[in-house]
Amino acid sequence: MEIVAPLISLIGTLADSIVTRITATVSLDQSIQSLRNALEELMEARDDLRRRVDQAESMGLTRTNQVRGWLERAEKVEAQVGLIIRTGELERRCCWCCNANCCLRYKLTHEVRRQLRVINDHKNNKILGGNVADQSLLVPVEEIPSRPTIGLEVMLEKARSLLREEEVGIIGIYGMGGVGKTTLLKSINNNFLSRNHDFDVVIWAVVSKDFVAENIQQAIGGRLGLSWDETEIQEQRASSIYKVLRRKKFLLLLDDVWEGIDLEKIGIPIPDKENKCKVAFTARSMDVCSDMDAHCKLKVDFLKEEAAWQLFGNKVGRSGILNSPSIKPYAETIVRKCGGLPLALITIGRAMANKETEDDWRYAVDMLNSSPSEVRGMTDVFTLLKFSYDNLGNDTMRLFLLYCSLYPEGYSVEIEQLVEYWAGEVLLDSIYDGNVRNMGHAIVGSLKVACFLETGEEDSQVKMHDVVRSFALWIASECGQNENKHVVRVSAGLTEAPTVDNWEEAHRISLFDNEIAELSEIPFCPRLSTLLLQWNTGLSKISDGFFQFMPVLKVLDLSLTSIREIPGSICKLPELRHLDLSGTKLSTLPRELGCLEKLRHLDLRRTPYLTTVPREAVSGLRQLRVLNFYYSYGCWEVQDSQSENEVGFSDLDSLQHLTTLGITVTELTILKRLDAYKSLLKCIQYLYICECEGLRSLQISSTAGGERLRRLSINNCCDLNYLVVSSEAGKHWLPSLEVLALHRLPSLTTVWRNPVTQGCLKNLCSINIWYCHKLKNISWVLQLPKLKLVYLFYCKRMEQVTSEDAVIEEDAKAFPCLKTLSIRDLPELTSICHRPMAFPALERIAVIDCPQLKKLPLKVSGLSRLPTVYGDKEWWDKLEWEEASTGSVFLPHFMAT
Repeated sequence: MEIVAPLISLIGTLADSIVTRITATVSLDQSIQSLRNALEELMEARDDLRRRVDQAESMGLTRTNQVRGWLERAEKVEAQVGLIIRTGELERRCCWCCNANCCLRYKLTHEVRRQLRVINDHKNNKILGGNVADQSLLVPVEEIPSRPTIGLEVMLEKARSLLREEEVGIIGIYGMGGVGKTTLLKSINNNFLSRNHDFDVVIWAVVSKDFVAENIQQAIGGRLGLSWDETEIQEQRASSIYKVLRRKKFLLLLDDVWEGIDLEKIGIPIPDKENKCKVAFTARSMDVCSDMDAHCKLKVDFLKEEAAWQLFGNKVGRSGILNSPSIKPYAETIVRKCGGLPLALITIGRAMANKETEDDWRYAVDMLNSSPSEVRGMTDVFTLLKFSYDNLGNDTMRLFLLYCSLYPEGYSVEIEQLVEYWAGEVLLDSIYDGNVRNMGHAIVGSLKVACFLETGEEDSQVKMHDVVRSFALWIASECGQNENKHVVRVSAGLTEAPTVDNWEEAHRISLFDNEIAELSEIPFCPRLSTLLLQWNTGLSKISDGFFQFMPVLKVLDLSLTSIREIPGSICKLPELRHLDLSGTKLSTLPRELGCLEKLRHLDLRRTPYLTTVPREAVSGLRQLRVLNFYYSYGCWEVQDSQSENEVGFSDLDSLQHLTTLGITVTELTILKRLDAYKSLLKCIQYLYICECEGLRSLQISSTAGGERLRRLSINNCCDLNYLVVSSEAGKHWLPSLEVLALHRLPSLTTVWRNPVTQGCLKNLCSINIWYCHKLKNISWVLQLPKLKLVYLFYCKRMEQVTSEDAVIEEDAKAFPCLKTLSIRDLPELTSICHRPMAFPALERIAVIDCPQLKKLPLKVSGLSRLPTVYGDKEWWDKLEWEEASTGSVFLPHFMAT
């Protein structure tokens, strides 16, 4: 019995424990099931509320803060309850084997009951039965901090006007970095704060270079009051945005767009005439405007001089010091060097705000000239431009841009010259030269579209903004770390070349337009690929060994210098491809020139002293593609004992890769002999004929084929009566001719024997006629679509520029591109045209010593600007006008000579 009693007691205890566990397990199971059911009901209520919110937002309403808070708290409850349910399931499975967890199960059951009360309270919230959204939170326009729009007022008005046009839905505003695009866009936004408009909402969003669609969606969604759910994918957010915007008339302003954006993928309805919505954006390239399908592209140009001065003064903050006689000249120089770029004006203006002495301002100008990156704040300007530079299509484009910085500030350079240099450096390369030109022009076009280059004084030229040039030089010097990589000292008044100690690291050297008289040292330049020495008009001597240590030099320009001989070390340039000796005083080409086996371009234009060209100097140039003797050597095929070793047409004919040839012909026999070389005739692009006695008519087709002829100059051929193009040239003859110069041709009675019809001479842009006394008119010029310049001097019998018989179908098609008309000493001239014409592009007309000319054929109507008229005051006062008011309108544009 003593043993049985404890045993019975133990069994009772075990039974109580088992009952307790069973009771606890049943209670926990019931509680968890109740919690699970309650949570499901809460999620159903949440989903119902979400549907109501989505419906309201699709109608343009904005969810209330209470609704937003309720949904966020419901998400938290779901997470907490889910954890409790999972813990309870685990405890239920363990409760039969572990007595130690009874306390934990008890606490868990208590927590389940507490969460049940939280869920019930959340479900019973009045939010579920009230308003879920309202419209009062959507403000039509939100103000954005912005600086004053100094100098941008005209652009702002243009943008406003475009926003009012029904046909314009997408507007691209483009321009260089720092030119004021963002300021303009902010002004457009803020303008709607004070002006009446019918946009439901104006939305501002910054895109930036590292475009992320979700960032734009978040900005737009936040402006519309839409909630942001990190778990949603881009398409879901786009749908939510679209549901709101499709019911609204919106204006979307996107700042700093770098690439085309698919608006629909973001959720933005495409603006059109029906929905009357608008999208305006800023970009640094016109290409982006095209990629964005902009209906209108608006370029933000640099500030005009007055506005630039005002902005600079605004940042300096002290008008008194700017108007000080000792300071003002330096301030004006700084403003001029900023070139109307607002960012540069603002940056340097702030840097000069505390500068009071003349020395401070003089030092700032010196730094801008020599090391602009050292001026406080300019590195920020350059960094901004570097974003655009890095975004250029490829390394080749970036390298081309740096090449343009070798020219002086504001210099307009011929695109063709740039392309020739680039080809010389083998940056452009093609078997077919036409491809090289096309590639080069395409790259220039891309740099213009990216706002790094501008059109120069002529359409065939480009120039670089001063700040962009400074930036390019900074980049070329590896952001200022290697100043000797590009040695550029242009238009600096140098009388001596920079010490050659700085040339060893140089890749390119430009000493363009200085007063250097002699190059006496022997530099060591193992990396030098381009050396530009042109326009040193006093340069007459180069040391014999000057070119001895330039093993990779590819481009050498000595044009428009006074050198009379080329040093023999020219043969030490094995990689030289481009050599320009035009406009020099050379009398003889050295035989060593023939050693340049890779030379492709040899320019000897306008070297009138050149009388000796040894056969060896040319015959060895087997890779030569361009050879130009225009207005130069003309002693071809002369038969005498002294000329046996002189170059002849047969030597040129042996140059198998020759594609471009410039020739000077001084005798009729030479002209006839040239006809035998058909392959050379096809290469002639520049032809100068002078002093050919007995030449009565010039047969163009038999002389140069005519297809590729670009410049034709005929001088002092006393017997020449006319020019004629044979029928084999077809109806559209001389399609490439750009310049026609006819000087001292006293027997010339008509220029063209052939009738000049539409399609002939379609690229002729310059006509220069002097001392052609038998010419009575040049009526054929009416048919020229690209004619820009006309010079008629000293033609004693010229009666009319265009005769009454010369008729064109529409006056509007006459002289569409003519910029300059200059006539001098035409004593018989009575009219320019038989009736007034529009001359839409005319910039200047000069009339000197033409006493019989009583009328100018100028119209006022239809002209965006009036041309300047130059002439004698007495002649002007006697002019007769079709309408009396015309004279008074042109009077302010008359300049007495």
